[in-house]
Amino acid sequence: MSSEALSPAATSLEDPRPNLGLTWDHPRGYQALDAAARLLNVRATTLLWERQPLEGFESHPIGELASRYDLLVLDHPHIGEAVALDCLVPLEAFFSSEQIAAWSQHTIGHAMASYAWQGQHWALPLDVATQVMALRRDLVDGAAPQSWPDVVNLSKEKPVALSVAGPHIFLCLMSIAVATGEEPGTGDLFLSDDTFVAALALLEELYHRSPDWTLRLNPIGLLEAMSTRDDLALVPLVYGYVNYTRPLPDRRPVAFTEAPAGALSGRRGSILGGTGIAITRRARPDRALLDHLAWLMSAEVQRGFIPLHGGQPSHREAWSDTAANRNSGQFYASTFATTEQAFVRPRFDGYIAFQNKAADVLRTALSERTAHARVIGDLRRIWRAAQHQHVNNGRTK
Repeated sequence: MSSEALSPAATSLEDPRPNLGLTWDHPRGYQALDAAARLLNVRATTLLWERQPLEGFESHPIGELASRYDLLVLDHPHIGEAVALDCLVPLEAFFSSEQIAAWSQHTIGHAMASYAWQGQHWALPLDVATQVMALRRDLVDGAAPQSWPDVVNLSKEKPVALSVAGPHIFLCLMSIAVATGEEPGTGDLFLSDDTFVAALALLEELYHRSPDWTLRLNPIGLLEAMSTRDDLALVPLVYGYVNYTRPLPDRRPVAFTEAPAGALSGRRGSILGGTGIAITRRARPDRALLDHLAWLMSAEVQRGFIPLHGGQPSHREAWSDTAANRNSGQFYASTFATTEQAFVRPRFDGYIAFQNKAADVLRTALSERTAHARVIGDLRRIWRAAQHQHVNNGRTK
Protein backbone atom coordinates (compact mmCIF):
# COMPACT_ATOMS: atom_id res chain seq x y z
CA MET A 1 0.00 0.00 0.00
CA SER A 2 1.39 3.40 -0.90
CA SER A 3 1.98 6.21 1.56
CA GLU A 4 -0.70 8.15 -0.35
CA ALA A 5 -3.26 5.66 0.96
CA LEU A 6 -1.84 5.49 4.46
CA SER A 7 -1.05 9.07 5.39
CA PRO A 8 -3.66 11.78 5.90
CA ALA A 9 -3.82 14.89 3.82
CA ALA A 10 -1.41 17.47 5.14
CA THR A 11 -0.86 21.16 5.12
CA SER A 12 2.46 22.98 5.04
CA LEU A 13 4.23 23.77 8.27
CA GLU A 14 4.64 27.45 9.14
CA ASP A 15 6.92 26.89 12.15
CA PRO A 16 10.24 25.41 10.92
CA ARG A 17 10.95 23.79 14.30
CA PRO A 18 10.38 20.03 14.04
CA ASN A 19 7.84 18.43 16.35
CA LEU A 20 9.66 16.36 18.96
CA GLY A 21 8.06 13.39 20.70
CA LEU A 22 9.19 11.09 23.51
CA THR A 23 8.18 7.44 23.67
CA TRP A 24 9.56 4.36 25.42
CA ASP A 25 12.42 2.20 24.25
CA HIS A 26 10.74 -1.05 23.27
CA PRO A 27 9.56 -2.11 19.78
CA ARG A 28 5.95 -1.89 21.00
CA GLY A 29 6.61 1.68 22.02
CA TYR A 30 8.44 3.05 18.99
CA GLN A 31 8.23 0.91 15.84
CA ALA A 32 4.76 1.97 14.71
CA LEU A 33 5.33 5.60 15.71
CA ASP A 34 8.61 5.77 13.80
CA ALA A 35 7.11 4.16 10.70
CA ALA A 36 4.11 6.49 10.79
CA ALA A 37 6.33 9.54 11.28
CA ARG A 38 8.32 8.62 8.18
CA LEU A 39 5.12 8.75 6.14
CA LEU A 40 4.20 12.10 7.66
CA ASN A 41 7.68 13.55 7.16
CA VAL A 42 7.63 12.73 3.46
CA ARG A 43 4.44 14.71 2.94
CA ALA A 44 4.29 17.52 5.43
CA THR A 45 5.56 18.54 8.84
CA THR A 46 8.49 16.93 10.61
CA LEU A 47 7.94 14.66 13.61
CA LEU A 48 10.91 13.08 15.37
CA TRP A 49 10.52 10.49 18.13
CA GLU A 50 13.12 10.04 20.86
CA ARG A 51 13.10 7.16 23.34
CA GLN A 52 13.71 6.50 27.00
CA PRO A 53 13.47 3.35 29.14
CA LEU A 54 9.99 2.55 30.41
CA GLU A 55 11.17 3.31 33.95
CA GLY A 56 12.22 6.79 32.79
CA PHE A 57 8.67 8.05 33.20
CA GLU A 58 9.04 7.39 36.94
CA SER A 59 12.59 8.75 37.27
CA HIS A 60 12.11 11.95 35.21
CA PRO A 61 9.53 14.48 36.45
CA ILE A 62 6.76 14.81 33.92
CA GLY A 63 6.92 18.59 34.05
CA GLU A 64 10.55 18.49 32.97
CA LEU A 65 9.78 16.15 30.09
CA ALA A 66 6.86 18.30 28.95
CA SER A 67 9.15 21.33 28.77
CA ARG A 68 11.41 19.49 26.30
CA TYR A 69 8.94 17.63 24.08
CA ASP A 70 5.83 18.47 22.05
CA LEU A 71 4.30 15.00 22.33
CA LEU A 72 4.65 12.70 25.34
CA VAL A 73 3.79 9.01 25.44
CA LEU A 74 2.64 8.34 29.01
CA ASP A 75 0.26 6.15 30.97
CA HIS A 76 -2.92 7.27 32.65
CA PRO A 77 -1.85 7.42 36.33
CA HIS A 78 0.44 10.34 35.43
CA ILE A 79 -2.45 12.48 34.21
CA GLY A 80 -3.35 14.04 37.57
CA GLU A 81 0.22 15.17 38.18
CA ALA A 82 0.54 16.56 34.65
CA VAL A 83 -2.73 18.48 34.92
CA ALA A 84 -1.72 19.87 38.31
CA LEU A 85 1.51 21.13 36.70
CA ASP A 86 -0.47 22.59 33.77
CA CYS A 87 2.01 21.08 31.31
CA LEU A 88 -0.48 19.41 28.93
CA VAL A 89 -3.22 20.73 26.65
CA PRO A 90 -6.56 18.83 26.70
CA LEU A 91 -7.65 17.08 23.53
CA GLU A 92 -10.79 19.23 23.54
CA ALA A 93 -8.60 22.17 22.46
CA PHE A 94 -7.76 20.44 19.17
CA PHE A 95 -10.44 17.85 18.37
CA SER A 96 -14.22 18.03 18.17
CA SER A 97 -16.49 16.57 20.81
CA GLU A 98 -17.85 14.20 18.15
CA GLN A 99 -14.38 12.89 17.37
CA ILE A 100 -13.54 12.37 21.03
CA ALA A 101 -16.88 10.62 21.59
CA ALA A 102 -16.17 8.31 18.67
CA TRP A 103 -12.76 7.38 20.08
CA SER A 104 -14.39 6.72 23.45
CA GLN A 105 -16.94 4.44 21.83
CA HIS A 106 -14.46 2.42 19.80
CA THR A 107 -11.53 1.93 22.17
CA ILE A 108 -11.43 -1.32 24.11
CA GLY A 109 -12.43 -1.31 27.76
CA HIS A 110 -11.73 1.91 29.64
CA ALA A 111 -8.81 2.97 27.44
CA MET A 112 -10.15 6.40 26.48
CA ALA A 113 -11.83 7.02 29.83
CA SER A 114 -8.56 6.39 31.65
CA TYR A 115 -7.16 9.63 30.19
CA ALA A 116 -10.14 11.70 31.32
CA TRP A 117 -9.58 13.95 34.31
CA GLN A 118 -11.47 16.96 35.63
CA GLY A 119 -13.95 16.87 32.75
CA GLN A 120 -11.44 16.73 29.88
CA HIS A 121 -9.30 14.20 28.03
CA TRP A 122 -5.52 14.54 28.16
CA ALA A 123 -4.09 11.86 25.86
CA LEU A 124 -4.99 9.71 22.87
CA PRO A 125 -4.98 5.99 23.87
CA LEU A 126 -2.78 4.71 21.07
CA ASP A 127 -1.68 1.54 22.88
CA VAL A 128 -3.55 -0.76 25.26
CA ALA A 129 -2.19 -3.39 27.60
CA THR A 130 -3.32 -4.94 30.83
CA GLN A 131 -2.07 -7.63 33.15
CA VAL A 132 -2.78 -11.06 31.71
CA MET A 133 -1.35 -14.54 32.14
CA ALA A 134 1.82 -15.45 30.21
CA LEU A 135 2.92 -19.04 29.76
CA ARG A 136 5.03 -21.41 27.74
CA ARG A 137 2.55 -23.97 26.48
CA ASP A 138 5.32 -26.52 25.94
CA LEU A 139 6.19 -26.28 29.67
CA VAL A 140 2.66 -26.26 31.10
CA ASP A 141 0.85 -29.60 30.96
CA GLY A 142 -2.75 -29.28 29.84
CA ALA A 143 -4.86 -26.14 29.83
CA ALA A 144 -3.78 -22.83 31.32
CA PRO A 145 -4.93 -22.17 34.90
CA GLN A 146 -8.27 -20.40 35.08
CA SER A 147 -8.36 -19.24 38.70
CA TRP A 148 -5.95 -18.25 41.45
CA PRO A 149 -6.30 -21.63 43.20
CA ASP A 150 -5.32 -23.24 39.88
CA VAL A 151 -2.22 -21.02 39.73
CA VAL A 152 -1.20 -22.02 43.25
CA ASN A 153 -1.59 -25.70 42.42
CA LEU A 154 0.53 -25.34 39.28
CA SER A 155 3.25 -23.49 41.22
CA LYS A 156 3.79 -26.64 43.29
CA GLU A 157 4.78 -28.53 40.14
CA LYS A 158 6.16 -25.97 37.66
CA PRO A 159 8.30 -22.80 37.87
CA VAL A 160 5.83 -19.94 38.33
CA ALA A 161 6.94 -16.36 39.00
CA LEU A 162 5.28 -13.17 40.18
CA SER A 163 6.02 -9.83 38.53
CA VAL A 164 7.75 -8.21 41.51
CA ALA A 165 10.01 -5.38 40.29
CA GLY A 166 9.06 -1.71 40.20
CA PRO A 167 5.39 -1.00 40.93
CA HIS A 168 4.25 -4.36 39.61
CA ILE A 169 4.04 -6.31 42.87
CA PHE A 170 1.60 -3.72 44.22
CA LEU A 171 -0.39 -3.83 40.99
CA CYS A 172 -0.61 -7.60 41.46
CA LEU A 173 -2.10 -7.06 44.91
CA MET A 174 -4.66 -4.67 43.42
CA SER A 175 -5.54 -7.16 40.67
CA ILE A 176 -6.06 -9.96 43.14
CA ALA A 177 -8.40 -7.69 45.07
CA VAL A 178 -10.37 -6.95 41.89
CA ALA A 179 -10.62 -10.69 41.23
CA THR A 180 -12.20 -11.18 44.65
CA GLY A 181 -14.86 -8.64 43.71
CA GLU A 182 -13.51 -5.59 45.57
CA GLU A 183 -12.08 -2.60 43.71
CA PRO A 184 -9.24 -0.88 45.59
CA GLY A 185 -9.00 2.74 46.64
CA THR A 186 -12.68 3.51 47.19
CA GLY A 187 -12.16 4.79 50.75
CA ASP A 188 -9.47 5.66 53.25
CA LEU A 189 -8.88 1.95 54.05
CA PHE A 190 -7.89 1.26 50.42
CA LEU A 191 -9.13 -2.34 50.84
CA SER A 192 -11.15 -4.20 53.47
CA ASP A 193 -9.31 -6.30 56.04
CA ASP A 194 -10.54 -9.59 54.55
CA THR A 195 -9.45 -8.71 51.02
CA PHE A 196 -6.08 -7.39 52.18
CA VAL A 197 -5.35 -10.56 54.17
CA ALA A 198 -6.42 -12.91 51.38
CA ALA A 199 -4.37 -11.05 48.76
CA LEU A 200 -1.27 -10.89 50.98
CA ALA A 201 -1.48 -14.59 51.78
CA LEU A 202 -1.70 -15.48 48.10
CA LEU A 203 1.18 -13.17 47.16
CA GLU A 204 3.35 -14.48 49.98
CA GLU A 205 2.88 -18.09 48.93
CA LEU A 206 3.67 -17.38 45.26
CA TYR A 207 6.52 -14.98 46.06
CA HIS A 208 8.42 -17.64 47.99
CA ARG A 209 7.91 -20.16 45.20
CA SER A 210 9.12 -17.76 42.50
CA PRO A 211 12.64 -18.49 41.21
CA ASP A 212 15.05 -16.07 42.90
CA TRP A 213 16.45 -14.81 39.59
CA THR A 214 13.02 -13.54 38.50
CA LEU A 215 12.44 -11.21 41.45
CA ARG A 216 14.41 -8.30 39.97
CA LEU A 217 12.93 -8.46 36.46
CA ASN A 218 10.37 -6.02 35.06
CA PRO A 219 7.65 -7.35 32.73
CA ILE A 220 9.88 -7.08 29.66
CA GLY A 221 12.66 -8.93 31.47
CA LEU A 222 10.29 -11.71 32.53
CA LEU A 223 8.97 -12.17 29.00
CA GLU A 224 12.49 -12.08 27.54
CA ALA A 225 13.49 -14.81 29.98
CA MET A 226 10.39 -16.86 29.29
CA SER A 227 11.07 -16.75 25.55
CA THR A 228 14.79 -17.64 25.79
CA ARG A 229 14.98 -19.99 28.78
CA ASP A 230 13.22 -23.21 29.74
CA ASP A 231 13.02 -22.68 33.50
CA LEU A 232 10.01 -20.36 33.70
CA ALA A 233 6.65 -21.85 32.78
CA LEU A 234 4.13 -19.20 33.81
CA VAL A 235 3.67 -15.67 35.12
CA PRO A 236 0.08 -15.28 36.34
CA LEU A 237 -0.04 -11.46 36.00
CA VAL A 238 2.20 -9.53 33.65
CA TYR A 239 1.51 -6.77 31.14
CA GLY A 240 0.89 -8.39 27.77
CA TYR A 241 3.36 -7.78 24.93
CA VAL A 242 2.25 -9.06 21.56
CA ASN A 243 5.88 -8.96 20.37
CA TYR A 244 6.69 -12.16 22.28
CA THR A 245 4.01 -14.32 20.65
CA ARG A 246 5.95 -14.99 17.45
CA PRO A 247 8.49 -17.83 17.24
CA LEU A 248 11.98 -16.80 16.14
CA PRO A 249 15.13 -18.89 15.56
CA ASP A 250 16.49 -18.12 19.05
CA ARG A 251 13.17 -17.76 20.87
CA ARG A 252 10.14 -19.77 21.88
CA PRO A 253 6.70 -18.16 21.55
CA VAL A 254 5.02 -16.95 24.71
CA ALA A 255 1.27 -17.51 24.92
CA PHE A 256 -1.04 -15.05 26.66
CA THR A 257 -4.43 -15.88 28.18
CA GLU A 258 -6.98 -14.20 30.42
CA ALA A 259 -5.85 -13.16 33.91
CA PRO A 260 -6.76 -15.56 36.73
CA ALA A 261 -10.30 -15.29 37.97
CA GLY A 262 -11.32 -15.06 41.59
CA ALA A 263 -12.47 -18.34 43.07
CA LEU A 264 -15.84 -16.88 44.04
CA SER A 265 -16.37 -13.76 41.92
CA GLY A 266 -15.26 -15.19 38.58
CA ARG A 267 -13.93 -11.76 37.57
CA ARG A 268 -10.63 -11.52 35.71
CA GLY A 269 -8.75 -9.19 38.02
CA SER A 270 -6.35 -6.90 36.16
CA ILE A 271 -5.00 -3.34 36.25
CA LEU A 272 -5.16 -1.39 33.00
CA GLY A 273 -1.89 -0.21 31.47
CA GLY A 274 -0.94 0.89 27.98
CA THR A 275 0.08 4.35 26.86
CA GLY A 276 -1.42 7.47 25.34
CA ILE A 277 -0.05 10.40 23.34
CA ALA A 278 -0.36 13.74 25.14
CA ILE A 279 0.18 17.19 23.62
CA THR A 280 2.29 19.48 25.82
CA ARG A 281 2.04 23.22 26.40
CA ARG A 282 5.32 23.54 24.48
CA ALA A 283 3.73 22.22 21.29
CA ARG A 284 2.48 24.31 18.39
CA PRO A 285 0.68 21.59 16.42
CA ASP A 286 -0.31 22.43 12.85
CA ARG A 287 -3.16 20.80 10.95
CA ALA A 288 -0.84 18.15 9.51
CA LEU A 289 0.27 16.95 12.93
CA LEU A 290 -3.28 16.88 14.31
CA ASP A 291 -4.49 14.98 11.25
CA HIS A 292 -1.62 12.55 11.77
CA LEU A 293 -2.65 11.88 15.38
CA ALA A 294 -6.27 11.37 14.36
CA TRP A 295 -5.12 9.03 11.58
CA LEU A 296 -3.22 6.91 14.12
CA MET A 297 -6.51 6.43 15.98
CA SER A 298 -8.51 5.41 12.90
CA ALA A 299 -9.97 1.91 12.66
CA GLU A 300 -8.01 1.11 9.48
CA VAL A 301 -4.65 2.05 11.00
CA GLN A 302 -5.42 0.43 14.33
CA ARG A 303 -6.39 -2.86 12.67
CA GLY A 304 -3.58 -2.97 10.13
CA PHE A 305 -0.70 -0.53 10.28
CA ILE A 306 -0.12 -0.59 14.04
CA PRO A 307 -0.13 -4.40 14.51
CA LEU A 308 2.03 -4.83 11.40
CA HIS A 309 4.61 -2.50 12.94
CA GLY A 310 4.87 -4.14 16.36
CA GLY A 311 2.30 -1.96 18.10
CA GLN A 312 -0.58 -2.98 20.33
CA PRO A 313 -3.73 -1.13 19.26
CA SER A 314 -6.47 0.45 21.35
CA HIS A 315 -9.37 0.06 18.91
CA ARG A 316 -11.81 -2.68 19.92
CA GLU A 317 -12.18 -3.86 16.31
CA ALA A 318 -8.43 -4.50 16.14
CA TRP A 319 -8.65 -6.84 19.13
CA SER A 320 -11.19 -9.01 17.32
CA ASP A 321 -9.60 -8.67 13.87
CA THR A 322 -8.95 -12.03 12.20
CA ALA A 323 -5.61 -11.07 10.64
CA ALA A 324 -4.29 -9.39 13.79
CA ASN A 325 -5.10 -12.52 15.81
CA ARG A 326 -3.75 -14.92 13.20
CA ASN A 327 -0.42 -13.06 13.19
CA SER A 328 -0.16 -12.97 16.98
CA GLY A 329 -1.03 -16.45 18.13
CA GLN A 330 -4.55 -15.23 19.04
CA PHE A 331 -3.05 -12.76 21.53
CA TYR A 332 -5.95 -10.30 21.27
CA ALA A 333 -8.82 -12.77 21.28
CA SER A 334 -7.25 -14.72 24.15
CA THR A 335 -7.03 -11.65 26.42
CA PHE A 336 -10.08 -9.70 25.21
CA ALA A 337 -12.31 -10.28 28.24
CA THR A 338 -9.62 -9.25 30.73
CA THR A 339 -8.83 -6.10 28.74
CA GLU A 340 -12.49 -5.10 28.50
CA GLN A 341 -12.98 -5.18 32.27
CA ALA A 342 -9.53 -4.07 33.48
CA PHE A 343 -9.54 -1.72 36.46
CA VAL A 344 -8.46 1.92 36.02
CA ARG A 345 -6.04 3.19 38.66
CA PRO A 346 -6.52 6.49 40.49
CA ARG A 347 -5.06 9.47 38.62
CA PHE A 348 -4.85 12.15 41.29
CA ASP A 349 -1.68 14.20 41.72
CA GLY A 350 0.48 12.10 44.07
CA TYR A 351 -0.83 8.66 43.08
CA ILE A 352 2.40 7.63 41.32
CA ALA A 353 4.47 8.44 44.41
CA PHE A 354 2.01 6.43 46.53
CA GLN A 355 2.18 3.46 44.14
CA ASN A 356 5.99 3.40 44.24
CA LYS A 357 6.11 3.63 48.05
CA ALA A 358 3.46 0.93 48.39
CA ALA A 359 5.42 -1.40 46.11
CA ASP A 360 8.59 -0.87 48.16
CA VAL A 361 6.70 -1.64 51.37
CA LEU A 362 5.12 -4.75 49.89
CA ARG A 363 8.35 -6.11 48.40
CA THR A 364 10.15 -5.79 51.73
CA ALA A 365 7.22 -7.31 53.60
CA LEU A 366 7.05 -10.34 51.33
CA SER A 367 10.80 -10.89 51.51
CA GLU A 368 10.85 -10.65 55.29
CA ARG A 369 7.48 -12.35 55.90
CA THR A 370 6.25 -9.32 57.82
CA ALA A 371 3.03 -9.83 59.77
CA HIS A 372 0.02 -9.00 57.63
CA ALA A 373 -1.45 -6.61 60.17
CA ARG A 374 1.69 -4.47 60.03
CA VAL A 375 1.78 -4.50 56.22
CA ILE A 376 -1.87 -3.45 56.03
CA GLY A 377 -1.25 -0.66 58.52
CA ASP A 378 1.76 0.63 56.56
CA LEU A 379 -0.07 0.57 53.25
CA ARG A 380 -3.10 2.34 54.68
CA ARG A 381 -0.89 4.98 56.28
CA ILE A 382 0.80 5.96 53.01
CA TRP A 383 -2.55 5.81 51.16
CA ARG A 384 -4.12 8.25 53.61
CA ALA A 385 -1.05 10.50 53.44
CA ALA A 386 -1.29 10.60 49.63
CA GLN A 387 -4.99 11.44 49.77
CA HIS A 388 -4.41 14.13 52.40
CA GLN A 389 -1.67 15.74 50.35
CA HIS A 390 -3.85 15.69 47.25
CA VAL A 391 -6.75 17.39 49.06
CA ASN A 392 -4.44 20.02 50.58
CA ASN A 393 -2.77 20.70 47.22
CA GLY A 394 -6.19 21.27 45.71
CA ARG A 395 -7.06 23.79 48.41
CA THR A 396 -3.90 25.83 47.86
CA LYS A 397 -4.35 26.26 44.11
